[in-house]
Amino acid sequence: MYNVEIIGTGSFVPEHKVTNDDLAKIVDTSDEWISQMTGIKERRITIKEGTTDMAVNAAKLALEDAGVAASEIELIIVGTVTADYYFPSTACLVQAALGATGATSFDIGAGCTGFIYALSVANQFIRTGMYKTALVISAEVLSKITDWTDRSTCVLFADGAGAAVVRRSEEEGIINIYTGAEGDYQEYLACVAAPLGNYFMEVQKTEPKQTYMNGKEVYKFAVKSIPECVLKVLEGTGYTLDDIKWFIPHQANTRIIDVAAKKLGIAIEKFHLILHKYGNTSGASIPIALDEMARTGLLEPGDLFIIVGFGAGFTYGAQLVRWTKAKA
Repeated sequence: MYNVEIIGTGSFVPEHKVTNDDLAKIVDTSDEWISQMTGIKERRITIKEGTTDMAVNAAKLALEDAGVAASEIELIIVGTVTADYYFPSTACLVQAALGATGATSFDIGAGCTGFIYALSVANQFIRTGMYKTALVISAEVLSKITDWTDRSTCVLFADGAGAAVVRRSEEEGIINIYTGAEGDYQEYLACVAAPLGNYFMEVQKTEPKQTYMNGKEVYKFAVKSIPECVLKVLEGTGYTLDDIKWFIPHQANTRIIDVAAKKLGIAIEKFHLILHKYGNTSGASIPIALDEMARTGLLEPGDLFIIVGFGAGFTYGAQLVRWTKAKA
């Protein structure tokens, strides 16, 4: 088995900012309520770029950061639930845009755990020797499946993309992975696709519905799964919570992260948060946060960190990673 390390990161968010005060003009809410209940102050909502556009922009920055040419990429995996097309996959569209000719390309739909799932799959392909270099992306345009009349959800969701280049290495970067799913909770966070309907049926075809969320159930699952995932991914590694410099959680709600931190007995300052300025970008939130940390020098060679998330499905997972990239 080969070692795998992250050698480059990149992220992209739309220019258009939507503040809490902007949302207060649309639904019955306020900056005070949103800030207190979610920790979000503003978010980015696209008025120009689609999911593929954002994925390509993030990917280009990650390739540049890694010093890797598109022709070197052998595998592209995109975590998304808001693709521009049912088919072809977003990954195939990214492959064409980058010129990564011949790279195996496919999407993964794991909701907010999309980046963790995608990175886990890429890790296995590289560890077993099938590929040497892979591009992992998570990109979401949640604004197109958001009900902008529902104040419980429209204040949360946003658009963005993050990417990472991973490669076979002499150093151990990705140390351990833990993932899972609980499909019994499917009805608590969902967005129905095109309904059953065809020429041979006497039905009135309706438009796909928008995102539905049972906030209380999602909260209960999240505050339970984050601590469990963190502890599970440490099992058998020889590392403890004290060895971890940073925790990079899915950015859903600061109250969830606060409770999870307290359950683990970890100072909230060790959780890198970007929720206040970008909102909940689903699977893109972790790679966006990771890229911000890399660019601003928060990550140093040898640092241990854990990425952890949960999402529709319900899906969940965590990865224990050693940062190996030297500062620029």
